[in-house]
Amino acid sequence: MSALSRRGFLAAAGLGATFAIAENKASGRALGANDVVRVGVVGLNGRGQSHIELVSRTPGFRLAALCDVDPAVLGRSVERAQKNGKNVRVFKDVRDLIASKEIDAITIAMPNHWHALAAIWACQAGKDVYVEKPVSHNVFEGRQLVNAARKYGRMVQGGMQARSNPDLIEAVAWIRAGNLGKIKYVRGCCYKGRTPIGNTGTGKIPPGLDYDLWTGPAPLKSLRRQKFHYDWHWIYDYGNGDLGNQGVNEMQIVLWFLGYTSLSPRVVSVGGRLGYDDDGETPNSQLVYHAYDGAPLIFEVRGLPKSKQYQADPKKWLTNMDTIDGFGGERGVGLVVMCEGGKLIVIEGGETVAALDPAGKIIHRFHKDDPQFGRGWTKGERLHFRNWLEAIHTRDTAKLTAGILESHLSAALCHTGMISHRVGQKMPASRIRRELRSNRLLSERFEAFCEHLGRNGVDLEKTCATLGPWLAMDPKAERFLDNPAASALLTREYRKPFVVPAVE
Repeated sequence: MSALSRRGFLAAAGLGATFAIAENKASGRALGANDVVRVGVVGLNGRGQSHIELVSRTPGFRLAALCDVDPAVLGRSVERAQKNGKNVRVFKDVRDLIASKEIDAITIAMPNHWHALAAIWACQAGKDVYVEKPVSHNVFEGRQLVNAARKYGRMVQGGMQARSNPDLIEAVAWIRAGNLGKIKYVRGCCYKGRTPIGNTGTGKIPPGLDYDLWTGPAPLKSLRRQKFHYDWHWIYDYGNGDLGNQGVNEMQIVLWFLGYTSLSPRVVSVGGRLGYDDDGETPNSQLVYHAYDGAPLIFEVRGLPKSKQYQADPKKWLTNMDTIDGFGGERGVGLVVMCEGGKLIVIEGGETVAALDPAGKIIHRFHKDDPQFGRGWTKGERLHFRNWLEAIHTRDTAKLTAGILESHLSAALCHTGMISHRVGQKMPASRIRRELRSNRLLSERFEAFCEHLGRNGVDLEKTCATLGPWLAMDPKAERFLDNPAASALLTREYRKPFVVPAVE
């Protein structure tokens, strides 16, 4: 049976998954324990460059193909590969790459709205997959990717490198052994400056870029944002805000410490795009509370600096941020595991991992240099690709340190928090306080939220934030109860032929 042609793939995508699977079996091959895995990297702007480096530096992988819809980005990457002695095949359309018999596995660093669909197609084609965070744009398609990985027996690794960091693996075991007592709650933080994206209302598509293909499963709309690349993160059709961008990296570590294996039964959000007016849609300031039966999970996004004086200077904007409980210098991305006998703090995905007693004194550090892989999150990143390679050769999904189920749940917790925001109501801080007063911890974090915004000149009595409703969920079915507006946002209306299939 020949590999599926692009025309056949288009037809299959419109008719359903069965035809695509049957036609595309031949594009995968059985790998022996010592076979080199031929990898195609899809999406070459940003994280895709890291994928190229990691594939190239991991013995057992061979960089075999590069794919990007932007000819300028693709051309630069191909030129660099050739200078480094890499003979790669070149693709514009991910469907053509997936159909190739000369590719065994793909890595996906496309915009968020493409992650799940490209990964599912690859699974159906017999390819193994490394997919960047978030592995999905919404809850439905994340679950379909879980189903596809299981149905077709593919090794699907989520791009959550901290899961392979030995320092964090040790820290999780140390906390679970009860060294700081019972966990009271875990708070993830993304305190990361984000400058406004402008308020132009129009944008320019890069020369030669196939905008229809770039848009893929999303609605085909005229371009509004001025900066084509990256700023899609702040538009709901394509991105998930910083909650579903940087936040996924911390969310998955939070979930790991807590040991939860399903979505939360209840979730609520407070937030808004506050402090400036631009073409972005997603919140730059947000507080999300997941109410589990055990310790709660809290996540905070702060996209503003400490003071308005820094708004005129982007460099100062990005460095003068809030920090995690005053720990870690100017770094404000990480998490706090609050326990009965102290707390454990994780900075930047494992760059610093330390346990503190109730007085704030460091009592234990989980921080070892590795002569081969380095330190901190870079160590985890390099080991993450080696871990994926081991799973590919052994065909053992249990070996994956960031398997697709864990990756899906980490993304979905961000999605459900954002859904609460999107169906919420703007109101002054005084009313939000009244609504939250029955939950002491949530009320305390809201006061910290208000204080931060106040230091940036935002008066939440005059400029209202959005309080979302408490959304009740059936965690097993991954469906909201009695909120049709919220339920509608668990998926989307897909644009043919770029339809995420329901995988049974």
